Amino acid sequence: MRIATYNVEWFTNLFDRDGRLMEDQGWSARHNVTRADQLAALGTVFAAMDADAVMIVEAPDDNRRHHTVEMLEAFATRFDLRTRKALIGFPNETQQEIALLYDPAVLSAVHDPIGLPEQSIEGVSSPRFDSSYRIDLDIDNTLDVVRFSKPPLEVAATARKSGRQFRMIGVHVKSKAPHGATGEAQIRRLAIENRRKQLAQCIWLRHRVEEHLRAGDSLMVMGDFNDGPGLDEYEKLFGHSGVEIVMGLDGPPELQLYDPHARLAFSKRQVVMPSTARFYLDDQGRFFSALLDYLMVSPDLAARKPRWRIWHPFDDPAIYATPDLREALLTASDHFPVSIDIDL
Repeated sequence: MRIATYNVEWFTNLFDRDGRLMEDQGWSARHNVTRADQLAALGTVFAAMDADAVMIVEAPDDNRRHHTVEMLEAFATRFDLRTRKALIGFPNETQQEIALLYDPAVLSAVHDPIGLPEQSIEGVSSPRFDSSYRIDLDIDNTLDVVRFSKPPLEVAATARKSGRQFRMIGVHVKSKAPHGATGEAQIRRLAIENRRKQLAQCIWLRHRVEEHLRAGDSLMVMGDFNDGPGLDEYEKLFGHSGVEIVMGLDGPPELQLYDPHARLAFSKRQVVMPSTARFYLDDQGRFFSALLDYLMVSPDLAARKPRWRIWHPFDDPAIYATPDLREALLTASDHFPVSIDIDL
C-alpha cells in the first residue's frame, strides 16, 4: 500500500465560490501560474504518485457555500484518479483544511476523533483536537489555554484485502508570524510566544501519540509541521523542535515514531539535509529549501521495512529524468509529496 502526504499550496483558490473547478487562465495563488496550469500539474502529480491514500494539507475550504469533500471528489473525477473518495475532520476558519483522498477499493476510512471536549491536562486522556489544551507555557504557575487553528485529522482505516486496521493523524502545525509588532523587541517577544504555542500543540499531539502506542495501535502521523532542525533561531532557545517532541526521540524505543528523513536531519551527520519544500526569497533572489513535511510511523509499522520517498524534482533522479513530472511538481505547489510504501 502507498500512503502519501502532500501540502497543496492554496488548493482552495482553484475553485469558485460554489465549489466548481476553475480551470481557466486566471492567476492561481502561485506566482506566475494560472489556475489551469496548477490544476493540470496537480493532476499529473497525483496520477504519478498513484497512492492508495493522500493526506492533503491546505485542502479546499469547507463552508456553507462549498464543501471540501465534494470539491476533492470533483478534482479526482476530472483527472480520473482512483483516489476518488474524500474525508475531512473538524473544519477550520483558515481556508486550509486537512483532508484525506483515498481509494475506497483498497481501504475504508472514517473520521474518528479521540478524547473529550475541554478535558483538562490531568485527565486520563488528552483533549479532543477541536477543544483546548491547558499547559504552563512560560513557567509562571498559570495554565495557558492552547487551541489548534487547524485541528489534526484523526482517521481510523482498514485495509480491505487483509483486514488490518491502522490509524492516521493528519497535521498542519503552524507558528503565527508576529503581525502588528513594531520594534525588534516586540517582534522577538511575539515570535517566541507564538513558537511556545506551536510547541504546546506538538506536546498535545505527542500525548495522543503515546496513548495510541501504549494501546498497541498501528499509527502514522503525517503532514506539514513547519518545524525541524535549523529552521529558525529559536531552536536552541527551546532545546527541542516540535518534530522531536512528536516523535518522542527522548523516550523509550517502543514509544518512538520513525521517519528516516527526520532521523537523518537530527543526526547532524549529514552533508546535505533532505528537503520537502522550496520557497523563493524575494529579498535574496534565490530559493530556500526546508524539511517541513514528515510521515512518521509506529514501531510495529517500521518493523515492516517500509520505503519512504520524497517526490523532489531535483533530489530524486527518476523524477528529474521525467521532465513532465519534474515540471508538474514545480508548478503544483511549493511543497513536494512524501510517500511510504508498506505491506499492510
